[in-house]
Amino acid sequence: MTGFYQIDRAVRTLISWAALIFSLLTCGLVGGASAQDDKSVITVKTELATFEVTVTDKAGRPVRGLSRDDFEIFDEGEVRNADFFESLHLKDAVRPLSLVLALDMSGSMTESELLRLRSALAGFSRRLAGSYSYFAITTFAMNVSTIQSFTNRRDRLESSIQKLKRDRDGLSTHAYDAVDHGIRLLNTRGPRYSANRLAKRAVVLITDGFPVGDIVRPETVIERANKSEIAVYALILPSYARNQRSLRPLITPLEASGIIDQTGGRSFYAMDNELEPLFKALEEEIAGAYAIAFYPAKRQTTSSGFRNVQIVSRKGLNVKQNRAGYIPVDR
Repeated sequence: MTGFYQIDRAVRTLISWAALIFSLLTCGLVGGASAQDDKSVITVKTELATFEVTVTDKAGRPVRGLSRDDFEIFDEGEVRNADFFESLHLKDAVRPLSLVLALDMSGSMTESELLRLRSALAGFSRRLAGSYSYFAITTFAMNVSTIQSFTNRRDRLESSIQKLKRDRDGLSTHAYDAVDHGIRLLNTRGPRYSANRLAKRAVVLITDGFPVGDIVRPETVIERANKSEIAVYALILPSYARNQRSLRPLITPLEASGIIDQTGGRSFYAMDNELEPLFKALEEEIAGAYAIAFYPAKRQTTSSGFRNVQIVSRKGLNVKQNRAGYIPVDR
């Protein structure tokens, strides 16, 4: 597995062990002063199996302040000790982000929803964008377009957000194609680290949850996201059955595809006209996590080569992993 040298106080002792390479969401260290320079890449193999997890209580609220002793690791059912642990919460330290916002501009988006979306997105970008976090903005309907390449400048993001327009004639909603496009953007142009720390990489999909006309299959997108260790989050605008008596949201085809759960993301429902609280919850979810890594046992194999890993809470909390397992490095 390839990874970053993460140069900060939290890992200096590990670096002294043998130049420990720790990778959470990327496959290399981008050299040079620019976070987007892909020309100078140092890749080093390491046996360390790395994971990023988010933890919530029974009410779905993020849980902070946990330690490595609060987790158990099972590698194909065998207990492993955490050789590396770090809190990656935005409030605890600088938490670099590299996000693609994929916005559904198809005919299903109403003008009033677009106005509320512009306002909520502007607040979201103001709170998160800055020296250590980069955003790209894409739109999709029948086609997928990049309207803002990666930037950490709030003025550019807000300008792009205010220019958002509905595709009035758009009869298709290429949501899976949009996520696939976002993964490619992150892999080719997305900053992989900032302030000498690993960047959280994710695609944030804002849609009604009903993809139509996609070229890329969701299974392919899930595979590509997991290979790149990129999480997919979704903010789903309300969708209710016409003859339904209650306003309980229905599970959408997007969620049923597994593209969110199987990449370590989470979906959020817009239950009313207020999108701002939803974006704040999304912000807290994306910006907060724990990094856990361990050295696999020697000479372990499975028929497929892939090893399933389950990370659980000793306190009975809900734990979500950014990937289901790993493939050991050839020895």
